[in-house]
Amino acid sequence: MSYRVFYFFERSGDSVSSTTPIEMGQEDICKQLHRLHGGDDYLGIMDAGGNVLQILGDSVEDRYWVELPVDAERASYGRYATLSELEDLILGLPRMLVRDRIPGMEYRPW
Repeated sequence: MSYRVFYFFERSGDSVSSTTPIEMGQEDICKQLHRLHGGDDYLGIMDAGGNVLQILGDSVEDRYWVELPVDAERASYGRYATLSELEDLILGLPRMLVRDRIPGMEYRPW
């Protein structure tokens, strides 16, 4: 299954805007995860309905923050994940990115 993807990787300067995302399959998305080093790095995965799963690297610990932002609630539903957990999550993503289909998400207001 493929999704529209956008990202910014500070070390390389590579970026794809959320206004012009590129198509990428789940395996290819997993290959990009090692490029998330913290700081301003992010990777966004967008489904056909415009829902977004954002992934941020944690520069202090060996983990990633994964979240589904909900602008109307001015909040996100998210959780921390290891690289292995994140790869499993991405390979098993549902067609529609909604919190009920992604385990372990917790509410965090902005």
